[in-house]
Amino acid sequence: MEITVIEETKNKLVLNIAGGGHTICNAIKNTVSQDKNVKIAAYKIDHPLIGEPEMIIETNGKVSPKAAIKKAIKKLSNDADKLKKSAAKELK
Repeated sequence: MEITVIEETKNKLVLNIAGGGHTICNAIKNTVSQDKNVKIAAYKIDHPLIGEPEMIIETNGKVSPKAAIKKAIKKLSNDADKLKKSAAKELK
């Protein structure tokens, strides 16, 4: 997956997530939405077969959109690590 910044202002960030799909975009959107400083977290895929996800994050200004999405991605990464360890232990 490759992320490209399409638009960036103080409170708004628009990203293209090449190689992404609904699964990862929903996970990011739901996790970043848990931040009380995030006003909008959404994504769209223009065409289901050839479209690439475009994600928008908008904050209230107390935190930057980049900081909010970085925090969300770190949380998702930690959750995935915990799942991996649990599965390795239980599914010997």
